[in-house]
Amino acid sequence: MRENCGICGGDGRIANSFGNTTGCPGCHGTGRRPDVTGLRDVTKTKPSHHRAPSGPGTADKPQGPSTFEGIQLAGEIQASGLSADVKAKLVREIMEHEGTHASCTQTFIKKIRKQVRPAAVPTSK
Repeated sequence: MRENCGICGGDGRIANSFGNTTGCPGCHGTGRRPDVTGLRDVTKTKPSHHRAPSGPGTADKPQGPSTFEGIQLAGEIQASGLSADVKAKLVREIMEHEGTHASCTQTFIKKIRKQVRPAAVPTSK
């Protein structure tokens, strides 16, 4: 035995303050409380859910910067005298920035160039 819907009171329709009526979202217009226990099936049924995740080195992942500014900045990094680990870190940072901002902003370019420039050596007289 099913009870009346708590939202529409068993009418199957609800009205707003403008007088417009529509089907009840709780009972879908039946006027009766659904027998649902509150749990719903969340089984992944789409084919895209069953694809193997892309791992490192796959064709889906870009191997370097993709914008003109990013490529130019990566070239400056490679030409610098930094260690290979620092160069790789900075290039990864460029790629991540391009991924979130779609291009390299002037502020970001200045930040990277500041890291590439050698620190000024204090001179003593």
